[in-house]
Amino acid sequence: MARLHLVRHGETTSNVMRILDTALPGASLTDFGARQGVRFGLEHPDGKPAVLVHSAANRARQTAEMIASVWEADAREVDGVHEVQVGDLEGLSDKESHEKFHDVVTRWHHGELDARIPGGESLEMLHERYLPVVDELTTKYVTGEGRDVYLVSHGAAIRLIAAHLSGIDSEFALKNYLPNTGSVVLEPSDTGWTVARWGVADLADGDGSPADPMG
Repeated sequence: MARLHLVRHGETTSNVMRILDTALPGASLTDFGARQGVRFGLEHPDGKPAVLVHSAANRARQTAEMIASVWEADAREVDGVHEVQVGDLEGLSDKESHEKFHDVVTRWHHGELDARIPGGESLEMLHERYLPVVDELTTKYVTGEGRDVYLVSHGAAIRLIAAHLSGIDSEFALKNYLPNTGSVVLEPSDTGWTVARWGVADLADGDGSPADPMG
């Protein structure tokens, strides 16, 4: 059965320094982040016949390029799947700013679609730009051609979108951050999507790994 893999990009300097970095084109990968992309490709040898796409952010494009270099495949950019925008908190790294963002993310996971940071996006706005891309990729490749799709995207956006698509428990999605190049693997079903894997371990293995929640 073909699957949709929502893959978080590799490490950036903003991740290391805990900078809220969402505006395009954003930070580039660190050397370690580039190696993470290569490692992901090596650990997923089934990827060569798959479709590999990425957001417009530098870090997502570079991660996809590292994966593509291993698979000897092509990667292409798709619009609308970049990180949820933090508006007035952009570029900040202090504890208070992270707490403000976490509060809004918590409200999103609890169903407040219109909650937003001043100057930033609401969950409804994220859905409006992200979900049509998923629908198109699914229709054309996952269900249409039986091919896996690897979409290199961003931590907060992936968890929010995956939770919406699968209906997984909101507290689980909120607490289980994705490490860099961690992924959420979704399988289509008669009723929508089911989660086959979340983070670096199968869903049944536990609570996932702590990680930087952003980017």
